[in-house]
Amino acid sequence: MPQENTDNNLMIRVKDVSMRFRMEEDRSGSLKETVTKFLSRRLTFRDFYALHDVSFDVYRGDVLGIVGRNGAGKSTILKIISGILKPTAGTVTRRGSIVPMLELGSGFDFDLSGRENIFLNGAILGYEKQFLYDRYQEILDFSELHAFIDMPLRNYSSGMVMRLAFSIATVVEPEILIVDEILAVGDENFQKKSYAKMTELMGGGTTVLFVSHDMNQIRRMCNRVIWLENGTVRMEGTTDEVCPKYLI
Repeated sequence: MPQENTDNNLMIRVKDVSMRFRMEEDRSGSLKETVTKFLSRRLTFRDFYALHDVSFDVYRGDVLGIVGRNGAGKSTILKIISGILKPTAGTVTRRGSIVPMLELGSGFDFDLSGRENIFLNGAILGYEKQFLYDRYQEILDFSELHAFIDMPLRNYSSGMVMRLAFSIATVVEPEILIVDEILAVGDENFQKKSYAKMTELMGGGTTVLFVSHDMNQIRRMCNRVIWLENGTVRMEGTTDEVCPKYLI
């Protein structure tokens, strides 16, 4: 459950964050054309702001939904909070361990087996080797990949990779869990299991940032919502305040 909004319970503070990308003005048809333009100094760029002066706080136990149309900046702000991207301007303050579940399959080696990737991905997430040995069966059982665990990941479907990634990431109770659409992947049975696991984590006090286009999921899971539009905060408030306005 969300805690009182005090500095002692502050988990994430996003302050005046902007993210600028340099984009090629005239997309060349080939690598050769691009190199030729670069060497002749005819290659021009324009600045694109994925985020502009975004600010918000997240408190212990919050389940914060982030909504917006495609290109609004949702995934970019999650990557900045996770530390994957450094903002062009502004600051992000984080308190507590973060487990990001963003790009499906990141941190996996697709030439290795599912079993080997449990230990590889777990190490990337900061889990000790002995911890992974002790929890290996729990990870395997949750993923339901028993018959495939010794196959290379390149032979997995995207849904199977997601099941393995989710099972590894949630084997502990992180203080902050960052999720980008991951519950929308996989079969109906695994979506139900994932939802139940997320509910369990939230009940244990995990702070969650959750991007989804599924407004039913946002309404069921989130106590607060931020609506991003064209890289800025259009509205912030409770789920009941923001969702009806977003759906108009």
